[in-house]
Amino acid sequence: MSLTHRSETGHPSAGPASAGAQVGTGIGAGGKRRSGHKREEAVTISDADLIRLAPRPLAFMFRYVLHHKVQHLLILASVVVAVAAVVGSSYAVHYLVDTLTGYHGGSMRTVWGAVGLLGALIAVDNLAWRVGGWVAARAFVEVTGDLRRDLFRHLTGHAPSYFADRMPGTLAGRITATSNAMFTLENLATWNVLPPVLNVALSILLLLTVSPLMAVVLIALAAAISLLMFRLAASGRPLHHRYASDAARVDGELLDIINNMPLVRAFGATRRERVRFSQRMEGEMSARSRSLRYLERLRLIHAVLTAILTAGLLIWAVMLWHQHAASIGDVVMVVTLGFMILHGTRDLAVALVETIQHVARLAEALSTLLLPHDMPDAADAGGFHGQARGEIVFEHVTYSYPGGGPVLDDFNLRVDAGTRIGMVGRSGSGKTTVLALLQRMRYIQGGRIMIDGKDLLSLTEEALRAVISVVPQDVSLFHRSVLENIRYGKPEATDEEVHAAAEASGCREFIEDMPEGFRTEVGDRGVKLSGGQRQRLAIARAFLRNAPILLLDEATSALDSESEQKVQEALDRLMVGRTVVAVAHRLSTLRDFDRIVVMQSGRVLQDGAPSVLERSEGAYRDLLSRQAMSLEDVL
Repeated sequence: MSLTHRSETGHPSAGPASAGAQVGTGIGAGGKRRSGHKREEAVTISDADLIRLAPRPLAFMFRYVLHHKVQHLLILASVVVAVAAVVGSSYAVHYLVDTLTGYHGGSMRTVWGAVGLLGALIAVDNLAWRVGGWVAARAFVEVTGDLRRDLFRHLTGHAPSYFADRMPGTLAGRITATSNAMFTLENLATWNVLPPVLNVALSILLLLTVSPLMAVVLIALAAAISLLMFRLAASGRPLHHRYASDAARVDGELLDIINNMPLVRAFGATRRERVRFSQRMEGEMSARSRSLRYLERLRLIHAVLTAILTAGLLIWAVMLWHQHAASIGDVVMVVTLGFMILHGTRDLAVALVETIQHVARLAEALSTLLLPHDMPDAADAGGFHGQARGEIVFEHVTYSYPGGGPVLDDFNLRVDAGTRIGMVGRSGSGKTTVLALLQRMRYIQGGRIMIDGKDLLSLTEEALRAVISVVPQDVSLFHRSVLENIRYGKPEATDEEVHAAAEASGCREFIEDMPEGFRTEVGDRGVKLSGGQRQRLAIARAFLRNAPILLLDEATSALDSESEQKVQEALDRLMVGRTVVAVAHRLSTLRDFDRIVVMQSGRVLQDGAPSVLERSEGAYRDLLSRQAMSLEDVL
């Protein structure tokens, strides 16, 4: 069975097959879709600003806060009011004590006024916190939502080489870690850093009314303690960075094992992977313990200092009373405010220590995710002028993988629109690299590649993807329904168009035999389907996309004979009227193609019609002979 039908004249058909015409009219002028509505991406911060702010995590965080400034101003106001009410309560207690001390009978109006003032401040304190918490429940969530959208947008803009060098689980974990760190930092700043700062400042202002000297001493002591704790906390930053990095690696390792569980079981490596994961966990747990114990040492230092200073403040206040320099109410207020100041410095120090830890986690995640894109669209990139035809030209193309020799060396190839060519050659000859470069998965180092006379570098990513469909050997499917996986080729397609594409690709029958038909979920990477079924779903997706260029990368090499025949029949229908570039191992599947290109060491060794190359001495004939001999051995 060949991979294509030919017209009676032996030339490619002028237009798509009827099935293809039914299911795909999605590509219009300039590589844009002619129907459907495309929703604009939500962008809070541009990619350029994300990269610029990544080395400064606090500035990065503040930019997101500014996008919800009204809500955050309400939260700030509620915290200020609540703290002012708490500090004011100390004055109200002072007023109440002096009122009760000086009461010698008579009207209770003054006493009840003091009680009312204290009660009102307590009520304002509690109500203000609740208002702030209510607003924060929405504002903080929106900030983390904006952050995750922007990080995902930036992550998906990276070149394939970025993902090849990193574990998917680690990347997903870092987006989650960044979001969690941002949420925690907002909570710490709002409820644990800001209140003690305001508390200390307002308390010192009140103390000035009793003893300016005491206020000055407390200012100095509070500043000294805060500075000491901050310095000690900063010196522990490497410990927190190490823990954040180890935690991200453990998350990536876990997902990597889960994704490869069939391989683990096939090799009886379950126990081995448990031991390996346990070792990774030991390293992460050790790093976390060192980080937490360092924090506990800081808290212990602060607790000792606070106890000593609180006792000294109490003795000082009593001495002032004994010298008739302060009333009983003054002593009560001084002691209360002193406790507030010293405990405020403790809370602030602890919060700053935790803040530094979470800033370290945020910085570590941002440093991995927010790298500049390797392959961005050019500033003047555009689309095609009119309907794309599918002519492909490689001119003097050179390409080398990082750290290796040249894979393509002065490579030249022309594929006319509507022509089907097959690429053959030994492993490492550059066939798959040609397909990758045509899809702009990697950048060439020399020469140029053109589609319909347009340099690939002058096209937007969207315009390029719109004119190319790919059916790979290893089909990628989402853990979603059959309908969603086929519709991925054309998101705005109707159910009827999806069904027509399934019919054209020969997979409607087995889909309808599934428990929920087109609504059946295919499992992780399509694990519930056979190889042939996954392949035909990929062909249905290509039918729906209806792009003028079709790339086939060993599309039938991993299938059994029966599945291969069904897939080839579907491919025959798909290829009619399109420009096809197919990399194939089985030469028999390419005999009805217009041309065969034989590659060796990154260059074109032979190029011609299959019938001509079969009769000519050379590499193609040698490949045919070897495959025929291999087939005889099997039979």
